[in-house]
Amino acid sequence: MTKLQEKAVQICNILDTVYPDAVCSLQFEKPYELMIATRLSAQCTDARVNIVTKELFQKYPTLDAFADADLSELEQDVHPCGFYKAKAKSIKEMCQRVREVYGGAVPDNMDDLLTLPGIGRKTANLLLGDVFGKPAVVTDTHCIRISGRLGLTKRHAPEQVEEDLRKVLPPERSNRFCHQLVLFGRDTCTARNPRCGVCPLKGFCKDPGFKK
Repeated sequence: MTKLQEKAVQICNILDTVYPDAVCSLQFEKPYELMIATRLSAQCTDARVNIVTKELFQKYPTLDAFADADLSELEQDVHPCGFYKAKAKSIKEMCQRVREVYGGAVPDNMDDLLTLPGIGRKTANLLLGDVFGKPAVVTDTHCIRISGRLGLTKRHAPEQVEEDLRKVLPPERSNRFCHQLVLFGRDTCTARNPRCGVCPLKGFCKDPGFKK
């Protein structure tokens, strides 16, 4: 185990103590529901998405219902999440492709997930980790910012940060680690004016690679 891997394990141990129950904040019951909720979450808060999907998943109770939805009506249903035209279009198309190509089951591997309209690596990783229990690294803004501050990566592009983290994080802890960083980034290690005085990880910020 390298020193950086040892450091990553120490960070994971601390985060497990502070956020033992960290899970995805998007509410869902079925795999395709998380797929849709994640698409809606682009440039929108998870809290707002959860409000919208509570009614959305009742109105469209199956994947087929989304695939066959009237596009203009679906646009209005997702309007509160912003960018509603693009989001509605990709939601309808991704559900059509899941039905037509994958027999109605959300794919359980990265390559197939990336063929779905509106699905990038961030969403694909979230699905792989939270639905299928596979090692996943969701590089959202919290993950990228905090991993850099902690010296786990010196890069900034999402795919590059994902690559770096996969090298140092224990695979079985990587998905939980990313959910913990979301909570940590909201209440302590904020983008501006982080609460360094009460930070349980402040010691690691002295390492090379840390940038305020």
